[in-house]
Parts: sequence; structure tokens; C-alpha cells
Amino acid sequence: MMEYIKLYWEYNFDDEPIVIFYEVCVEVERLAKRSIDVYENGEIKKVDDLYEGVIEITPIPTVEEFNSGVWGDEFFASLVTQMK
Repeated sequence: MMEYIKLYWEYNFDDEPIVIFYEVCVEVERLAKRSIDVYENGEIKKVDDLYEGVIEITPIPTVEEFNSGVWGDEFFASLVTQMK
């Protein structure tokens, strides 16, 4: 089962995205399958392997965890659902 998260990130760094869309596999430790990063200048970067070249694989927090402030006050997340 997949979960889709839209994460808003408020900060002041030009080289970091302001919005991240995550596709999260909830059945496999909440690992992200892929993401789309959106930058303030309008650039969009599709990331097919978030774990390529990383030392530690980290599960993606839930929307509730992001919004609780545990990961910082600069994050706000919402679930992305299919429109009918």
C-alpha cells in the first residue's frame, strides 16, 4: 500500500526544495519509493532513488509526525489523495 505526502518546507536556502512530494510504501518500513522536489525558482527534480549513495536509510515520517513539530517547525505536511 502506498501513501502520498506533500511536504512544505519553509527555509531560506536556494539549493533546497520548498515542496517535496513523497511516494511512501507503508508496508515496507515507510520507505520512500520516489519523490518530486519543487524549488522556489520553479525548477522540478524527479528523484527515483532517495537512498542512492546514502549511508543510512531513514523512513519517511507520517503527516502527523511532520505536523507535530518533532522534525522542526519549518515543516507542514498533508496527504495527497485522488480527486474524483
